[in-house]
Amino acid sequence: MISFNPLSLFQTKGKIKKVYREAKASYLNRIRFAVGMFYFGMGLSFATWASRIPDIKTALHLTEGDLGSILFALPMGQLIIMPFSGKMVTKFGSHRILVFSLIMYVLCLANLGLATSALQLSLGLFLFGIFGNLANIAVNTQGVYTEVLFKKTIMSSFHGMWSFAGFTGALVGLGMLTLKLTPFDHFLVVGAIVLLMVAFNFKFLVRAKEKIKNKTAEKKKLFVKPDSSLLWLGVIGFCSMASEGVMFDWSGVYFKDIVQAPGPLVILGYTSFMIMMASGRFLGDGLINKFGRERVMQISGVMISVGLFTAVFLPYIIPCTIAFMLVGLGVATIVPTVYSMAGKNPTVPPGEALTIVSSVSFLGFLMGPPVIGHIAQNFGLQFSFAFIGIFGVLIAFMVSKIRTTEA
Repeated sequence: MISFNPLSLFQTKGKIKKVYREAKASYLNRIRFAVGMFYFGMGLSFATWASRIPDIKTALHLTEGDLGSILFALPMGQLIIMPFSGKMVTKFGSHRILVFSLIMYVLCLANLGLATSALQLSLGLFLFGIFGNLANIAVNTQGVYTEVLFKKTIMSSFHGMWSFAGFTGALVGLGMLTLKLTPFDHFLVVGAIVLLMVAFNFKFLVRAKEKIKNKTAEKKKLFVKPDSSLLWLGVIGFCSMASEGVMFDWSGVYFKDIVQAPGPLVILGYTSFMIMMASGRFLGDGLINKFGRERVMQISGVMISVGLFTAVFLPYIIPCTIAFMLVGLGVATIVPTVYSMAGKNPTVPPGEALTIVSSVSFLGFLMGPPVIGHIAQNFGLQFSFAFIGIFGVLIAFMVSKIRTTEA
């Protein structure tokens, strides 16, 4: 999902009921479909919010700096609930928490469309962040258990569903703009669709008895000096997620204010970005197997920089659309590859390695968009996009600093 995965901070080893292990292939496929629909529902909800940010910014008469400050509310909500999400999933079960949190997530989405002031929007985004993080932990736990049932790697397909939902959400947003529906009406329609997905699929979620990790062992792990290669991976993930987060929250604003795209074409940049990111995630494994991780990551970093700098120096509809497509392809495979490489670190156990890398990476997604708002307020939106463009070059450079085992 959106490729960031803080699940490793709280992941527990659950005992899956025997009935699932003895189930027919058709039933297991139904479980996989159900879990995929929850990933899709989360991605659709987030993409729906992102697609209407320019309209909400205009309706509330917000400057770039104002919007940047308000966007801090969403990561603040995620950070506040993060220490408790894993404990709640462990205590009440990921299937229960997922249903509850996704329902609350879409209710919070609808409330964002009712905001009439910056304070109301900030509060709405804070709650949106809380339930978004809770749903993220729960749905990834479901993904882990489903993967165990299939005894093969299928997690990437789940995250591909999240990306595909982002593309779908962008298209739906384009249609809603064409119909001239208000953000609230738009959010209400999408919320109803997601609730129907929950109603038809919640019975097929995996129910597992989850075990709490040894607390003493966890405390000791917190003081272990991390492997230097893991820190490099974390920084690479940070740069990629910061670029991805900026595209989610600011691509629509860029097309409206800088490119000055007419009417519904405001969403074209976001749509092109999501299409290529989703495509890249479904095709990424094949490219890595053919060309190798290092080369693919270096090319991806260059694509991010080329795309963002093109958007800065050629702020017109066609060049910017192509530029945002390049950025989408660039960010598609970096974070999944970073997590895969961390899990194969020869000196650190996979759980510890993923905890270190995902913690550093996730900060980029949370902090990038709000910081860009303040840079844009002082130096202009084009300058802020150029600033993020440097991150792609850094990714290409830092890949050479990594010393991990190739799969």
